[in-house]
This record gives sequence, structure tokens and C-alpha cells, in this order.
Amino acid sequence: MTRNGQTTLLKQLRRNGAIEHDDLDKQDMVNATHELGMSLLVADCDRARSRSAVLRAIAKAVDFPEFFGGNLDALYDCLCDTILDNKTAGVVLWLYRLHSGDPALEEDASAIAAVCDDAAQFATDNGRSFCYVIEHAGRHPDPEPGVAAQPYGEV
Repeated sequence: MTRNGQTTLLKQLRRNGAIEHDDLDKQDMVNATHELGMSLLVADCDRARSRSAVLRAIAKAVDFPEFFGGNLDALYDCLCDTILDNKTAGVVLWLYRLHSGDPALEEDASAIAAVCDDAAQFATDNGRSFCYVIEHAGRHPDPEPGVAAQPYGEV
């Protein structure tokens, strides 16, 4: 990334809310969050095919408590707790390869983004920083006939 591009990313991180993924390199984000002293939390959503699987990926990345409810209200509550409890300059949540093109995830991806927007507003209201990136990955490929899909959570 050019220095000008890095400066733009730093400006985006200083304000709360969504950061567009277009042409955004993960290493640039790592460098920028490090420079600002922010926590970068990456939720690997690549295998998630349902809202609950996406929420589990986020819960794992953010290290939500065991009692995390697994719904959008619980996501908001836990994100707000994370924002308040974080000891760094702020929090950046990167939803890596969210398959928002899947019919089962289209509406849920928008709802999760809305929760992240609400969490960013909460951060602003409380003098904290919260940004998020949604790396949209389109649709999962259709399963091949006769080949079982790899279960979620296995490498």
C-alpha cells in the first residue's frame, strides 16, 4: 500500500464504523492497527453456512464468554462489553470470507453489519473506537454430487 493509502486507512481507523474491504490488504490492516495500538480480531467465516456458524466464528475470534447466547442481541452485548473492556486504543473486527451471497446468509450478513454499526455507535458514545471489515466472499460453491462437505470446524 502506498503511504497515501496507509494514511487513508489510518484515518478510517480513527473514526468508528465500517471499513470497505475493496482492495484492502490484510497486512496493511495489521500494520495500521499496530501503529495505532488497536486490537485486530479476525473471524474466519469461510466455512460458515448459517447465522449461528458466523456467530460462532465471531465468538471464537473475540473470545466471547462461554454463556454467549448466539443471537444478534447477544452479539451486540458482547461486542459492547469487548469495546469497554479492551485495554488498547480500539478494536477492529474483520469478518474474513463471509459468504454473504449464500441464500441462507444474505439477510443475516446485513443484520450482522447492522449490529456492528450499532456497536460502532456505542463506541462513539462511550469515547471508544470500534471498526469492522466485512470481506464478502460471494456464494459457497455448490456441493459436488457424491462428495460430502467438510464439517464446520475441521481443518
